[in-house]
Amino acid sequence: MNFANRIRRAGVRVPPPARLVAGLALLALTGSFLMMLPGVGSSRPLQVNEAVFTAISALSVTGLTVIAPGRDLTVFGQIVLLALIQVGGVGFMVLAVLVYRLIGRQMSLEDRMALRDSLGLLSLTEIVVLTRRVFKVVLLIELIGAILLWLHWRAILPLSEWDVIRYALFHAVSAFCNAGFDLFSGLPQFPDGVPNDGITLTIFAILIVIGGLGIPVVADLISWPRARTLSLHTRLTLFIVLWLNLTGALSMFLAETLTAGTLTDVPVGQRFGLSLFQVISARTAGFSGVPHLEALSPGAHLTLIGLMFVGSAPASMGGGITTGTFLAMLISMWSYVRGFPAARALGRTIGQETVRRAGAVLTVSLVVVITATYLIAISHSDITLLEALFEVVSAFATCGLSLGITGSLTLFGQVVIMLVMFWGRLGALTVVAALAMPRRKTLVTYPDAQILIG
Repeated sequence: MNFANRIRRAGVRVPPPARLVAGLALLALTGSFLMMLPGVGSSRPLQVNEAVFTAISALSVTGLTVIAPGRDLTVFGQIVLLALIQVGGVGFMVLAVLVYRLIGRQMSLEDRMALRDSLGLLSLTEIVVLTRRVFKVVLLIELIGAILLWLHWRAILPLSEWDVIRYALFHAVSAFCNAGFDLFSGLPQFPDGVPNDGITLTIFAILIVIGGLGIPVVADLISWPRARTLSLHTRLTLFIVLWLNLTGALSMFLAETLTAGTLTDVPVGQRFGLSLFQVISARTAGFSGVPHLEALSPGAHLTLIGLMFVGSAPASMGGGITTGTFLAMLISMWSYVRGFPAARALGRTIGQETVRRAGAVLTVSLVVVITATYLIAISHSDITLLEALFEVVSAFATCGLSLGITGSLTLFGQVVIMLVMFWGRLGALTVVAALAMPRRKTLVTYPDAQILIG
């Protein structure tokens, strides 16, 4: 803080978004150091690239990993990983607000604006109010999820009572934070990874959905019994989440049924249930309810890629372009087709600035995904285009699903994926704002001109 004050007194202005980028980078360095501590690796200390990759994946709540946490980390190492997931899930931006409050400093207007853009919030006054509730809500939900998993797993898993408690707590946090890390993969007693029984997947799905709704929506739902009203953002978010999950599940179910995919031999009811869970998980959670994800049909893979790219709601534990961007573009397109002068939904007009921001996020996100996929494709001759695209979109959406190529990435490929995960957690709007020049006021207005479209 003293260093920042000296910079400010010296006349060097550091844009608030740049501070957020630097803050996450500092957290990544700290997390990497912690992952390299003695006693973290089970059989050997983690290599530098393994520690950095795991730390960034945890802080970005992605779940992609070049190690198997249940096999390659000690209990201490798993606790460190859990702490990084929690910090990344709650969001270092929210933690920054709490630090400001704890040290008695009032937040400046520009700090509030930077946090608002990073969290996807609508109002500057929301930030501090929401952070007063976030830890209580997060801890309560994670505790309930852990208790439910413990009660169920203690009867079905070949683990000691202590291990069941530890596994339940770890996976409740990982699911709610949409991280996707698990302690089952890589262990011989769990060849199929995460248990895919109905109760386990249902608990996971509920935690994932709540974590992916976003802090403003959860706060709105909590206050609904008293206020008896929901904001436009909450109503639209609940609608698009339900629509994406149901249509995505139907799309994956049909793809697996009509093309003789890996779920063909599974009973119809269970097949739809697995499809629904996988679709929910694809929207940034990263748990796989299907033992061999790479064996799914091309249609199922395409469905998952599309859902990962959209991601979860703004100000949530997940990533992607967010449902807010997707909704803004859909509403704008539908309003244009209907001949309305402005985007409108549910009796409200969506501001032009919101539509412009959504267009910027979509455009930049497409450029990032295409560029990263190209870099992976030209540097790994043994990886198909589908595998490269799936991996990059998963990293961008901070999802964590993979077709099994993460461990075979070269150092260059790992760096590309780490940068994409870093970008995905911050959000395109924050990164662009950090790199962009300040807006200039101008008294000159140019005449309109037309370019051909379509």
